Amino acid sequence: MTDKLIIFDTTLRDGEQSPGASMTRDEKLRIARQLERLRVDVIEAGFAASSNGDFECVKAIAEIIKESTICSLARANDRDISRAAEALKPANSGRLHLFLATSALHMEKKLRMTPDQVFEQARLSVRFARNLMSDIEFSPEDGYRSDPDFLCRVIEAVINEGATTINVPDTVGYAIPELYGNFIKNLRERIPNSDKAVWSVHCHNDLGMAVANSLAGVKIGGARQVECTINGLGERAGNCSLEEVVMAVKTRKDYFGLDMGIDTRQILAASRLVSQTTGFVVQPNKAVVGANAFAHASGIHQDGVLKARDTYEIMRAEDVGWSANKIVLGKLSGRNAFKQRLQELGVAMESETDINNAFIKFKDLADRKSDIFDEDILALVSDESVTHSNEQYGFVSLSQHSETGERPQACVIFTVAGTEVKGESDGNGPVDASLKAIETHVKSGAEMVLYSVNAISGSTESQGEVTVRLQNSGRVVNGVGSDPDIVVASAKAYLSALNKLQSKADRVAAQG
Repeated sequence: MTDKLIIFDTTLRDGEQSPGASMTRDEKLRIARQLERLRVDVIEAGFAASSNGDFECVKAIAEIIKESTICSLARANDRDISRAAEALKPANSGRLHLFLATSALHMEKKLRMTPDQVFEQARLSVRFARNLMSDIEFSPEDGYRSDPDFLCRVIEAVINEGATTINVPDTVGYAIPELYGNFIKNLRERIPNSDKAVWSVHCHNDLGMAVANSLAGVKIGGARQVECTINGLGERAGNCSLEEVVMAVKTRKDYFGLDMGIDTRQILAASRLVSQTTGFVVQPNKAVVGANAFAHASGIHQDGVLKARDTYEIMRAEDVGWSANKIVLGKLSGRNAFKQRLQELGVAMESETDINNAFIKFKDLADRKSDIFDEDILALVSDESVTHSNEQYGFVSLSQHSETGERPQACVIFTVAGTEVKGESDGNGPVDASLKAIETHVKSGAEMVLYSVNAISGSTESQGEVTVRLQNSGRVVNGVGSDPDIVVASAKAYLSALNKLQSKADRVAAQG
């Protein structure tokens, strides 16, 4: 077996299936560039056949990413496979990822197919895909809950047809580490041609064991690919966390004995970018990338770390991208310095006009805030008004009055298709009044299912980052806004979410 562990990132596909985590094309491109800087081996860019929007995103990522293999998910049918292969044509290195359920429950209740029918469809779909592309991955969906005898039969057949990677998903997060590792080991020992493919693990976190199960699949089962997402993003309780599995393998190389191509110094930047793009805030005590991951409050711990860092730290903060010198720019910084910092943060803008618009907003922020942190810059460029001046709704200005004992009042000026309008309303608080003021004109009828506020950096001067999640007619969208004024940030986030509601791109749930 190889001593190289392949890191397969599915943030842009499986991670995006979190309610409200769907991303725009530009946001996906920005994250894909950061994943390339992270030196991820495989980027699952989307599910090309699910919608025209996903097809275009996969194709755009395939065009710009040169170092990583670009992958598209496809159901095990000719239409999906052809569509995915078409989207992947521009890629330097492309992979088709086929999936078909193999558990008795899924075959009977979801597919309404017999085991023999599933066997034939799996075999023929891989044969069809192999004629279009040489790099083929096959996933028996709900593989861990499948009958081992049937699973062996299917996997042996698809390897014979040309599958080069076999992924065994724990689709519903049901596995226990030792059992899962031995499950994969048993499959590899029983299948005669198992050595002809790379074995992969894809674990969900429903019982909080996705990382542990994935590592057991590697150590016990002999898997040499781990499918994971930045920050563990994903539907339900999420997926295996990339940063945790990578740092576990790196920190405990004495145990795993495996090499990786990952540039771990890019982990924190990737975490922040995904968090600020989706609005899914990273908890402070999150391993590796949480704000407290390398903080020491106990006096005994502080004394030990000062004397010898490895008394209480098993990883160096710098190795995952943390830096003691967080202040990068200020009000005297020029356009070139700003542009250079954007490049260092993995942010690529479409045109000089976009850079100029972002720089204007940066200077405006610097006039109000003396110290500009990386987090501030990432929040600033994630503001949709910077790069999307043609959006349906755009923020202009806000005024509000709030006084103890009086009902707050707000007046919001914003654009609708380029025309300025003014909305006024009262509310239970200044935020409520402001959002109701917007609704006086928009009348979206959307239900707010989440409102959250997060301080971007650690002071009272910090920008506030607000996430608003709206639901309307079965669609769930996520809007993020940032500003030193929380009320303004809330209005920006609300308008951002309304803009996404205007997008009619269909979303189709894929493999778990």
